[in-house]
Amino acid sequence: MHITILAAFLVISRTVSSMCTAGVVIILVAIWAAKSDIARARGLDKVVALSNLCFAAPLAVFGALHLAAAQGLATMVPSYMPWKLFWAYFFGFALLAASLSISTKILVRWSGLLFGIAMFCFVAMMDIPGTLATPKDRFGWILTLREMLFGGGGWILAGNAMREQGRGQVGSRLITVGRVIIGIAAIFYGIENSMHTTNVPGVPLEKLMPAWIPAHLLIGWVTGAILFIAGICILLNKKTRMAATYLGTWIVLVVVFIYGPILISALGNPSTDVKVEGINYFFDTLLFAGAILALASATPRTE
Repeated sequence: MHITILAAFLVISRTVSSMCTAGVVIILVAIWAAKSDIARARGLDKVVALSNLCFAAPLAVFGALHLAAAQGLATMVPSYMPWKLFWAYFFGFALLAASLSISTKILVRWSGLLFGIAMFCFVAMMDIPGTLATPKDRFGWILTLREMLFGGGGWILAGNAMREQGRGQVGSRLITVGRVIIGIAAIFYGIENSMHTTNVPGVPLEKLMPAWIPAHLLIGWVTGAILFIAGICILLNKKTRMAATYLGTWIVLVVVFIYGPILISALGNPSTDVKVEGINYFFDTLLFAGAILALASATPRTE
């Protein structure tokens, strides 16, 4: 009995510690890689300069989760696919490689492109079938748009890198795909945030905001309004850089001041599931911000 408990504790601590360690390491690497861009930027452009950090750190965290909890995640692989455990490990290593590439801004053309393809494959293989099976479940649509938005963010990073390397036509097409997806998701999330103010803001998932966080109604309405207005501008390609900058900055503030305390509270809980959930919500929303800031970074200032 004691050996079983000890073994379970070691597995639990390895999962949580590996996720946190991977995130911290990539954050430090991304800050070092972006230090000159941050120094040159003025105003909210300093937040835009953190787009690669916001995108890369969650990939490292989720990659570490795939490696530490591969057995459990393998059960999510569609039944018609062989070698379920292999795919869990493979995607874990792929996420870590992509996070290192994006944080250092090396070969982003390939890492962003391949990450986007992977996310769109997940949408086609898992999200869309599940959503169509229960079309009245709003969370199915929220998750489908979330995965598409993450994939679109990867394509925006890849498109921007291609454009800088002289392949402007292909790069612009990838950025356009990502922009349209982000615009649609932001409008839908804006409506959902305004209607369900008791849920956590940003990506409006099932988790409720803790009672100790004040002004639930105000946070939900403000977040919903910013998402909706910015989403319309982004979808119509009007003042896209400004809209994406303001929206991305607001989501970063939400991550720091809403999900940050939730994460700290979760890490103090003895349950590993609660810890992992807190980490997932924090970095999931940070990835949402990273995709939006990537769009701001890829949009010319003259726009």
